[in-house]
Amino acid sequence: MAALKVTYIQLDGIEKTIEAEPGQSLMTIARDNMVAGILGDCGGCCSCATCHVYVEPEWLERVGAADEVESSTLDMVSDAHRGNSRLCCQITLRAELDGVRVAVAPSE
Repeated sequence: MAALKVTYIQLDGIEKTIEAEPGQSLMTIARDNMVAGILGDCGGCCSCATCHVYVEPEWLERVGAADEVESSTLDMVSDAHRGNSRLCCQITLRAELDGVRVAVAPSE
């Protein structure tokens, strides 16, 4: 399958569009491509919230909602938590997400 595109809007407003193979988490893609603000300290096991992003509104339905575990982890960043918050370690790039856009959430 051909590479898919994902765009990260970094905290400084600079957009970084990356082509990646499906099946990878958005966190892994971001870390491998040095997207500023995506740390993924827990390695993608949904326990640290250092890969918190805001999914652009037009992509929310296709990305889907956070499950109970992810929602609990997002509670750790309640100051920055919004209705479109997700942990990008929990979003797997797949064909229907080609072109997805997410904004890196502030860490504090």
